[in-house]
Amino acid sequence: MAKIVVNIEKIEDIKSVLEICPFGAIEEVNGKIEIGAGCKMCKLCVKNGPKGAFEFIEEKKVSINKDEWKGITVYVDHHEGEIHPVTYELIGKAREMATKINHPVYCVFVGHNIKDKCDTLLSYGVDEVFVYDDEEFKDFRIEPYTAAVEDYIKNVKPTIMLVGGTTLGRSLAPRLAARFKTGLTADCTILDIQENTDLDQIRPAFGGNIMAHIHTPNHRPQFATVRYKIFSAPEKIEVPTGKITLCNINKEKLSSKIDVLDVKPKTKEVGLEDAEVIIVASRAIKKQEDMKMIYKLAEKLGAQVGGTRPMIEAGWLDPRKQIGLSGRTVKPRLIITCGVSGAVQFVAGMSGSDYIIAINQDEKAPIFDVAHMALIGDIYEIIPKLIEKIDEKSLQIAIAAEEE
Repeated sequence: MAKIVVNIEKIEDIKSVLEICPFGAIEEVNGKIEIGAGCKMCKLCVKNGPKGAFEFIEEKKVSINKDEWKGITVYVDHHEGEIHPVTYELIGKAREMATKINHPVYCVFVGHNIKDKCDTLLSYGVDEVFVYDDEEFKDFRIEPYTAAVEDYIKNVKPTIMLVGGTTLGRSLAPRLAARFKTGLTADCTILDIQENTDLDQIRPAFGGNIMAHIHTPNHRPQFATVRYKIFSAPEKIEVPTGKITLCNINKEKLSSKIDVLDVKPKTKEVGLEDAEVIIVASRAIKKQEDMKMIYKLAEKLGAQVGGTRPMIEAGWLDPRKQIGLSGRTVKPRLIITCGVSGAVQFVAGMSGSDYIIAINQDEKAPIFDVAHMALIGDIYEIIPKLIEKIDEKSLQIAIAAEEE
């Protein structure tokens, strides 16, 4: 940390000194000059103040020994042993990065009666699974889960921790990062690694107007959360060579102020994340009644309907149907965007789709930069024609089937 030190004995005219700082950070308190919270470290006081009155001092950083931290770890996100698919996606990215620096890939698995689930993790190429299996972990409670992963990090010292951007992962990762006084980048869309094991973390910032490139060069481990459907799961390995290590932790560390009284299962729905085909509605829809043509197209293609933020704010779609960084991240086989302009935060939530068809009357719309097929025109003209073509094709298939 840098700071400005004031040598009061070298200041003769206090009033003139107060006027040096354009931010008003130089203050007089009980006849003494102090640097207030408004200081921007611009060093104008050092340059323009009385000689020697202000000194800029930068504290020496304690250099970390990066060689002491080895391995890329994926936290296994699960519910009662059922592993969330984001875990496999993170294993794939971990393997890709680990190959570049010749590091192992680990998983840390915390829960109750989960030992028999570890073979699945090994089949995805994990070198070692560290398991904390205890009755205290039956239900997710943040204190014991944090204690277990903290114990793992202290013992194994992985250079990187990857956590799924789920409800549980977003609760766990910040607590761990705070305990190790290290950085955490949430909702990363791109991850890469340097030869010195520094993690390149990229994510949209300032409302999606820029892509922030974040480093944690002098702290370990490096934490990042990633949403489901950002990366792809790797192929399974026919003959896994990894091993399972059972870990123990002092029971006293597993105390919690949370008592789980009851668990009510949530009705499982097929969410946008799992849809094979998605039709996306946007502000180009002039009135709510016009959503009927979007739903009709979706029905013809066996698709789900998603939308951009304006559609959710207008109350025309359920908030769970929003696509983008502030909504859902999707990776369908086919996505058709209807009048979507292509803001960065929206594109980041769907750019991994296998095939993107974009409809927009603005031929310079950013969405065309990622689309595989561009249909330039008014959605009120194009969508009815698409529905008509689909009906014609369906009829031709039906007739052909009868003739056979």
